[in-house]
Amino acid sequence: MIVTTTASPSKKAMEQAARLSDMLSAEYVARRKHTVSKLVAASADRQVIVVTEQEVRVYDGSAEAPLYFHPSMAFVRVKRIRKGETDPMIELSGCCEGDTVIDCTAGLASDSLVFSYAAGAEGRVTALESEPVLCALIKEGLAQYDTGIAEVDEAMRRISVLHENHIEYLKAQPDKSADIVYFDPMFRKPIHESSAIGSLRSLANANALTLEAVEEAKRVARKTVMLKEHRDSGEFERLGFERKHANTSKIAYGVIKLEP
Repeated sequence: MIVTTTASPSKKAMEQAARLSDMLSAEYVARRKHTVSKLVAASADRQVIVVTEQEVRVYDGSAEAPLYFHPSMAFVRVKRIRKGETDPMIELSGCCEGDTVIDCTAGLASDSLVFSYAAGAEGRVTALESEPVLCALIKEGLAQYDTGIAEVDEAMRRISVLHENHIEYLKAQPDKSADIVYFDPMFRKPIHESSAIGSLRSLANANALTLEAVEEAKRVARKTVMLKEHRDSGEFERLGFERKHANTSKIAYGVIKLEP
């Protein structure tokens, strides 16, 4: 893996690149006149991280486009909540102010952001990401991205991002120590129309969710264990979730409500 910057980086961008290089034990290469494609070809794993003045971009030889942090639809969803509208994930999970949430498969932390906003300043969201590049990407993004709305930025800053395998993390947690445990693994049946997910898929952990993880989640959660998957997925039945349709033709949520 190679970490670099734009051709004429600011001091801030150089410092960020150095931080990412250390975090990922990656080689730092001064950009000079090197093209991204040449750097990708020179990298042993064909991964290049480019720090620009606006964002961190991850180029992967197998991806169609670079991956970068952006709240995307999560920002739209939060703005709807701010207007008093409901969000299916928040409604079905029962998330409310002050709740503690563990997002076991953070990805780009979109759902973590929605949970963090709903849980408020007294709540706590822990986002687990097993893949180091994704973990570094969302740590940087959540710490620096500016939406222009202070309350949304504060919700991003409150999220605790950990480079952890969710099964091992859950095993280490006490019984009933979180309100909600949430899973959004890579869908067994991909939604190919999404270019953002296409770029993410090449870097994300593609392993299926296990029954062991669900059982640990049921032990740790006080209120709800939740699974996000393709509407037509058989994972809900396999893992013991009650399927609930969201306001979209492609996505559904699985819910396990726990006894108080």
